[in-house]
Amino acid sequence: MKLPNIKEIDLRATLIYWMFAGIFLFFAILLHDDGFLQSNNLLNILRQTATITVMAVGMTFVISAAEIDLSIGGVAGLTSVVCALMLRDYGLIQGILGGLAIGLIVGSLNGLLVSRVGIPSFLVTLGMQGVAIGFAALITNYYPIPILNDTFNTLFGSGKIGWFPGLLVWSFAAVIIGWVTLTKTTFGRRVLATGGNRDAAEFNGINTKNVKFKVMLISSVVASIAGLLYAGRLQTGRYEWGAGDELSAIAAVILGGTSLFGGSGTIIGTFFGALLVGLINNGLILAGLPVSQQQIIRGMIIILAVALAKKK
Repeated sequence: MKLPNIKEIDLRATLIYWMFAGIFLFFAILLHDDGFLQSNNLLNILRQTATITVMAVGMTFVISAAEIDLSIGGVAGLTSVVCALMLRDYGLIQGILGGLAIGLIVGSLNGLLVSRVGIPSFLVTLGMQGVAIGFAALITNYYPIPILNDTFNTLFGSGKIGWFPGLLVWSFAAVIIGWVTLTKTTFGRRVLATGGNRDAAEFNGINTKNVKFKVMLISSVVASIAGLLYAGRLQTGRYEWGAGDELSAIAAVILGGTSLFGGSGTIIGTFFGALLVGLINNGLILAGLPVSQQQIIRGMIIILAVALAKKK
C-alpha cells in the first residue's frame, strides 16, 4: 500500500485539534491543584466562550468570502444596551426584537457600503465599530442598564433551556446551523467561490455583490445575538460588552483553519478555535497572571493565527 506523501497532507487542517489537546493537557497538569479539571470550571469555559463562538461562526462566513468585520464587538455592546432599555420600557418581545434590529441595521449598512459602494470592509467596519460604541455610550451616559426580566435572563443568560445550560444551547445551535449552511447549501458554496476567486465566481453566474452583502448582514445579526447573550449572562446592558471580541473571533476563525484570504472555511474548526481562546483565557486567570501578561499572550495568539493563515 502506498503511503500518502506528507506534502499532500494539510497539516493546518488538523493543527487546531493538536493545539487544543496540547494546551488542555498543559493546563491540566499545571493547574491540577487549582481546580482546572473540575466539572464546574470546564462548564464555565464553555459558557464563557459562547459569545465568542457565536460571533466566530458569523465571522467564518465573512472571512470565507474574503472580507472582514471589525464592528461585531461594538454591535454586541449596542445591542445589549438597546435591548436593556426596551426590556425596561416595553417588555420581553420588544426588547429582543429591538436588539436584533441593531444587527439588521448595522449589517445592512455594512453590506451596502462594501458590496454596492465598494469601500473596503476593513474601513467600513472599523468606522462602524466606533459609531456603535459611541452611540451605546451616548444613550446610556456611560452607565450600565440593569436587566430585571427573569425570563430574558433565563433564556439568554445562565439559566437552562430544557435540561441544558442556555448559553451552551445557543453556542451549539450556532455551530450546527453554520456548519449546515456553509457545507450543505448553495449559499455556502457561493460564499466559498466568491472568496476563492471573485472573477471566476461571477463568470459562473454568481452574484458576488449579493453574497458579500449577505455575509456582512449575517455577521452583524449574529453579533446582535451575542449581545443578547451578554445582556442575559451579565444581566445588564453596557456599551463595553463585546469590546475586543472581534479580535478573539478572528483568531478563533483563523486558528480553526479558515483562510484569511478567503475561499475556504470550517465551522467545526472555528468552534475549536473559540474553545482554545476560552481555554487559554481560563488557564491564565487560574494561573494568577496579571492582566497585562494575559493581554500579551492573547496578542501573541492573534499573531500566531495570522502566521498560520492559508495562502492562496
